[in-house]
Amino acid sequence: MNWKGEWKKLLWLAGAFLMCYHLPIGSARFDSAIVEGLQLVRWYAREHVVLCLVPAFFIAGAISVFISQASVMKYLGPDARKPLAYGVASVSGSILAVCSCTVLPLFAGIYRMGAGLGPATAFLYSGPAINVLAIILTARVLGLELGIARAVGAIVFSIVIGLVMHLIYRREEQARAGNLADLPAPTVDHPLWQNAVYFSAMVAILIFANWGEPQAASGIWSAVYAAKWVLTGIFAAVLAVVLMLWFRMPWWKMLAASLPAAILAALLPDRPIIAFAAGVAGLSILMGTQRGEGGEWLGASWTFAKQIMPLLLAGVLIAGILLGRPGHEGLIPSQWVAGLVGGNSIESNLFASVVGAFMYFATLTEVPILEGLIGAGMGKGPALALLLAGPALSLPNMLVIRSIIGTQKTIVFVTLVVVMATMSGMIYGALF
Repeated sequence: MNWKGEWKKLLWLAGAFLMCYHLPIGSARFDSAIVEGLQLVRWYAREHVVLCLVPAFFIAGAISVFISQASVMKYLGPDARKPLAYGVASVSGSILAVCSCTVLPLFAGIYRMGAGLGPATAFLYSGPAINVLAIILTARVLGLELGIARAVGAIVFSIVIGLVMHLIYRREEQARAGNLADLPAPTVDHPLWQNAVYFSAMVAILIFANWGEPQAASGIWSAVYAAKWVLTGIFAAVLAVVLMLWFRMPWWKMLAASLPAAILAALLPDRPIIAFAAGVAGLSILMGTQRGEGGEWLGASWTFAKQIMPLLLAGVLIAGILLGRPGHEGLIPSQWVAGLVGGNSIESNLFASVVGAFMYFATLTEVPILEGLIGAGMGKGPALALLLAGPALSLPNMLVIRSIIGTQKTIVFVTLVVVMATMSGMIYGALF
């Protein structure tokens, strides 16, 4: 046996053995951290997989099947006009208002269809970062100045990060664009307006099913929250009609697929996620029985799901073990975090950016977390740094991005976010 090539495997095996041998089982903090990691995974599975990720997988699969590569490259490709490409990427990302994990299937979909690395990463950042409701909540709870700084910083970040990624990898992107241009153009059976209605219905389902409860008991946000499941059902019905009229789905199959969800919604009005899951299952079975576009749509969605889901769950587990859930500690004590983000030094801003980048934030949860940290002595600069790095990144998010664009590009993307968040925090802290 050639042992030269086996040393690395031996070292990994020895390291894994030593880690297992010295596991501090019985230590209160270690045992609590394991429980926190499992609690976070359970919470994530209950709150985000069915309502957030599954619709995102279907949208990403639909992008692969129903959107022509030529259209993606025209508006988001490496050779597209920069104002148009980055404008489309930033606006489309901000409309979705999703978390750092839900945006991943959509990012993978547009990138594989030919979107340039710059516009794709601008979309990747803008989706979770430019969340209108989160920015309004930030201004209301943490102060108008911080809310405005977050809004301006997030918009600038999405464009600057995209442009820098494009410049760093422009030669590689040009070669990739050439390779994609040589591929045969897929046939598109539906006009643009039909695809627009189809995608709008799916995006509306994603948005309204995940509409969070606002703090104020009145106003438009509260009204939308009260009607969120009615609106979700309306757009689900629109999607069903679209599939029957334009995608040649038999009406009796659509009725059979949607009837269980309608019955469960009527019988269990206080548990709408069950009806939603039944609707997803019905749609999946319906697509699985179809040849052509329906089967291709389900196949593309499944491809994204099996690539992304295991990495996300593993990343959420690790993040929970290390940092815990909001209000609960993991292996890293919360006092350490609070003690290292005071003042406005480069160390405190960098630490806030790094912790924010690795911690998982569900949509809107960063605001109450920051409220507690600021009360414990967190500086204004580190607060902004965490707001600009945290919602857009997380450990699960990084693992999936690496599987899509590779290790080097992921490191560059994460580094850009952390460095820019640190600099922005220092400037903001010096001014305010």
